[in-house]
Amino acid sequence: MSDTPVDASKRTWLIASGCAGAVGGAFTAVPFVSSFQPSEKAKAAGAPVEVDISALKPGEKLTVEWRGKPVWIMRRTPEQLESLKKTEGELADPNSDRKTYPTPEYAKNQYRSIKPEVWVGVGICSHLGCSPSDKLQPGPQPSLPDDWLGGFLCPCHGSTFDVAGRVFKNKPAPDNLEVPKHMYLSDNRLLIGEDKKA
Repeated sequence: MSDTPVDASKRTWLIASGCAGAVGGAFTAVPFVSSFQPSEKAKAAGAPVEVDISALKPGEKLTVEWRGKPVWIMRRTPEQLESLKKTEGELADPNSDRKTYPTPEYAKNQYRSIKPEVWVGVGICSHLGCSPSDKLQPGPQPSLPDDWLGGFLCPCHGSTFDVAGRVFKNKPAPDNLEVPKHMYLSDNRLLIGEDKKA
């Protein structure tokens, strides 16, 4: 083997090109690695949603989006609250015991809510994911019984729910409407998607 010294200028070019390649590789790797992190839109979609319910009057319902789902916030009237007592025997799961959509402990009551007058529920039928329609007016109506007390009707396959989102017996929907985690930040401000235990 010959001990030929490497020309100093070649050595400089070899070092310079090696450094340039390393820097270029780093610039290429950064966007690739950062693509594994969730986007800002994805982070926002899973974030809790704060809602002001001060303008919500008795009998009105507000819809907000949380995790891509419609979340209903309804201020029930005294008559609607009274109707919940009358539907107990007609419901498939009056105590929200089924586990498909576990109901938070603070909503495992007749009203399925923290405060009786305000109900928070996900507006997606537990059957095939359709969105039920408001049928809040009591009395006979198409596709509803003559003694209807008010609630929701899923137009896809006829599942009916009371004003607490509890499904009636012998309907395609296997479970009540989901009650998401939520908490009150004040009397008129709700946080959907998080509760004190989270």
